[in-house]
Amino acid sequence: MITLVRAEGSSYRRPGARLLVSGDAQDYAGTISGGCLEAEVLRKAAWMVRDGARVERYSMMFDDTAEIPFGLGCGGTVDLLFERMGTAESEALLGAMASSLRGEEATVVHFLPGGGRGLRRLITVGDEVRFVSAGVGAEKVSCARRLVPGEEYEGRYVERLEAPQRLFVMGAGDDAKPLVAMAAQLGWGVTVADGRVQLARGERFPLAERVVEADGLDVGVRDAVVLMTHSYEQDRRLLVEMLPRRPRYLGLLGSRHRSSLLVSEAAAMLGWRVEDCCEGLFAPVGMDLGGDGPEAIALAMLAEMQAVCNGRAGSERRLGAEDVARYVAEGGASRYLQVRCALDAAV
Repeated sequence: MITLVRAEGSSYRRPGARLLVSGDAQDYAGTISGGCLEAEVLRKAAWMVRDGARVERYSMMFDDTAEIPFGLGCGGTVDLLFERMGTAESEALLGAMASSLRGEEATVVHFLPGGGRGLRRLITVGDEVRFVSAGVGAEKVSCARRLVPGEEYEGRYVERLEAPQRLFVMGAGDDAKPLVAMAAQLGWGVTVADGRVQLARGERFPLAERVVEADGLDVGVRDAVVLMTHSYEQDRRLLVEMLPRRPRYLGLLGSRHRSSLLVSEAAAMLGWRVEDCCEGLFAPVGMDLGGDGPEAIALAMLAEMQAVCNGRAGSERRLGAEDVARYVAEGGASRYLQVRCALDAAV
C-alpha cells in the first residue's frame, strides 16, 4: 500500500490518497497523482518495502534535464509511505477503512518510519483506542490523541477516515438516474426515496445503495438532500420535513416562482421566517453551468453539492426572502396547489 502523507506546492492528489498494489505489480487500485507517478512506484513498490515500510519523497517540479521528470510540471513535492500488506499495522488500517465505509469514522495517527524506527499506528474511534502498535507507550498514546488531523507534525501523519458523503434523492423519476449514477461514481452513498412504488425500484437505480419509501429517513446534518419529485404537494411535505433537520445541503428542483411558493407555504406551516427557510435551502438547485437535459441538470446539481459539502461557496442564484415575497405577490399559486403529478399512483 502506498499512501500520500504529505504534499507541498501543487499536487493532483492530497494527503490520504492511496494506491493498493498487487504482489506482482500487475494490478492496482486507487491513485496518488494524475498518472505521472503511478508507473514509477508500481515498478519499484516491491523493492521499496523489502526491508519494511519507508517514506520516499518525489519532486514534481518540471526539469527537462532530469532522468525522470515526474509530474510534467505539476510544481510540487509529495511524500509517499510504502508499506507491505499483511502486517498488524496494515490490517488494522484496512479494517478502519472498511468500517468508515459503513459510517464508523476513525482517527489514524501514523508514526512514520525513519531513523531506525519502523512504521507504527494508533487508531481511535471516538474515545476508544481500537489499535495501537507494539512499542507505543501510554504517554505517547495520550500525546498522539491530541494531534489534529490535517495539521503537519514532524515524523507523524494524522488523518481522519470519514464516512462517504451521503445523498438522499427524493424522487425516483427518470431525471434522477444520471444524478444517482454521477454521485455513486464520486463514491457517495446514495439513497433514492419515493412513495410511488412503480418508480422506487432497485433495478431503475443499480448504483444506489438503497431505494426506499420516502418516510422515516435518517437524514442528518452532514447529509445532502435534493427534492425532485415533480409533485408540488410532495415537495412541500418533504420541504417541511427536511428544513428542521438542517442537512449540509438541501436543494429544491424547480423554477424560482414554484420554489418561492413552496418556501412561503413551508415557512407558514413551520412557523418560521422566510429568511430562515431560505438560509438552509438551495433553490433553484444547481450551478448555472448551461446545457439542457437530465445529464446536464444532474451535473449542475452535483457540482453545487460537491462545492457546498467541501466548504466552497454554492450558487449565487439562491432565493432570498425578497425573491419569495415578490413571486408570492405576483400570485399564481393555483397553478401548483392541489395538482397531482402525472406519475402519482391513481389511488
